[in-house]
Amino acid sequence: MSHDLDPSLSWLDALKFGADGTIPVIAQDAASGRVIMFAYANRETLAETARTGRATYWSRSRNKVWRKGEESGHFQHVKEMRADCDGDVVLLSVEQEGGIACHTGRESCFFYRREGDRWIPADPVLKDPKEIYAK
Repeated sequence: MSHDLDPSLSWLDALKFGADGTIPVIAQDAASGRVIMFAYANRETLAETARTGRATYWSRSRNKVWRKGEESGHFQHVKEMRADCDGDVVLLSVEQEGGIACHTGRESCFFYRREGDRWIPADPVLKDPKEIYAK
């Protein structure tokens, strides 16, 4: 039995969404290749992403559509969308507006580095989150 993505289907129909209707999405900086964020999307948010060129996700914690940058101004402009061989993960190559993807004011959400038996913050805060989310 093949688990590969079926390219004969429409791009959305070829993807394999989980039981909750979501699919994992990795956001990667188009210029540096650094992974800057991980989130989930559903059919509606992926369709919006394709239509608008701005990354739109599904917030599982808030149970609602999450348009990246709508509060912070740090929009993600999608340069390319890819799927993995199984069609169960999406990779977005993005231009990160303002250079900040994380709500902590850092370039990437992946800023903790393991040292021994602890996680330490290894990347600097580029902008105080109080300034980003002052609304």
